[in-house]
Amino acid sequence: MSVNLAIIGGTGVYDPDIMTDPQEETVSTPYGEVRLIVGSFHNRKVAFMNRHGTGHSVPPHLVNYRANIAALKKLGVKSVLSTAAVGSLNPSMQPGHFVFIDQFIDFTKSRQTTFYDGGVSGVVHIDMTNPYCAELRDILSRAARSLGFFSHAMGTYICTEGPRFETAAEIKMYRLFGGDLIGMTGVPEAPLAREAEMCYATIAMVTNYAAGISPTNLTHQEVLDTMAQNSENIRKLVMQAVAWLDPERTCACHHALDPLAPA
Repeated sequence: MSVNLAIIGGTGVYDPDIMTDPQEETVSTPYGEVRLIVGSFHNRKVAFMNRHGTGHSVPPHLVNYRANIAALKKLGVKSVLSTAAVGSLNPSMQPGHFVFIDQFIDFTKSRQTTFYDGGVSGVVHIDMTNPYCAELRDILSRAARSLGFFSHAMGTYICTEGPRFETAAEIKMYRLFGGDLIGMTGVPEAPLAREAEMCYATIAMVTNYAAGISPTNLTHQEVLDTMAQNSENIRKLVMQAVAWLDPERTCACHHALDPLAPA
């Protein structure tokens, strides 16, 4: 049975307990080895990857995004559900809400953002008009509604380099650019998944209001506490979405490198 679905756990999402018979595997890629867990759920194989490593030991700017996505590709993964703790720039997107983002703006500075660096690998200019899979986002939205969770079907995610939090002036600028949420891990994960011809969607959990909007200074513990309080909701949402996801579905995302494929 192939592994066609993966869950990437972000900050505060470390327990792959939706799966039965979990087995740790190490996958070798040209970018390094990746440790992940493969188990079963709803009679299908699912891979669970901890983005930040054991004990949250890898900061966002040092995550080996290329190795992670390459490892999932090697396993045969076609769809990826990623989780992310985010700060809110939008008063309507409150702590505890889910947001299924549809756009990002990239403010990272030093990350490897493509598998195609020229030479043997060639050069690819991947289309990112709609960077997240619309079908996965729709499934997540329906799952959230069915469970009675507060959610938003779209939003614009600002990705910063980290690991520091942003200044109040930066947040003011990002709001002027149209940002709704801010985080440190969404890029290059999303564009790499598109290059790997995978469907990709992010379950963004709002943990706090961003700097200058929040009445208090920001702390990482605040993020962890909110994620812990909502861990059961995240688990239920993922389980429902996975249950509804047709393992045999096809999507334009699976042909992203084919210039002649229909949009």
